[in-house]
Amino acid sequence: MKKRRHARILELINNNNIETQEELQSYLLKSGFDVTQATISRDIKELRLVKELSDKGRYVYSTGKKSTNDAIRRAGGIFSESILSVDHAQNIVCIKCFPGMASAVCTAVDATEWTGVVGTISGDDTIFVLCKTEEYAKIFTVNLEKVLNAKNS
Repeated sequence: MKKRRHARILELINNNNIETQEELQSYLLKSGFDVTQATISRDIKELRLVKELSDKGRYVYSTGKKSTNDAIRRAGGIFSESILSVDHAQNIVCIKCFPGMASAVCTAVDATEWTGVVGTISGDDTIFVLCKTEEYAKIFTVNLEKVLNAKNS
């Protein structure tokens, strides 16, 4: 029951701008979960939900994680201003950057949480991205090139 309730809470906060525990309680009741405010408070803590500023200027419950597309869009500027080239060999992607920029780009790559990326490591002007397979490395390279081309267009 708890796992289903937690899954429903996550679904509700992703699809609605929920500002208060009482509002969340109301949504849960409509979904067939008759819970107390104390239970909701524990659920919020266990799910590590936070309040974030919404587009409408109000604080709403959130997981604190942005979607990959949002992260890529925000990181596009640092990518286009810092990356010189991107290529892959087997399951490793090599990103060449302007001197001193690799750490910032690496942080942005990590924030995007691209599927198939196992981890990253950066030096001063080079980043290595370890992917699960060669196919994921190809996909990552193509997608990063698309972001770079979109910003340069």
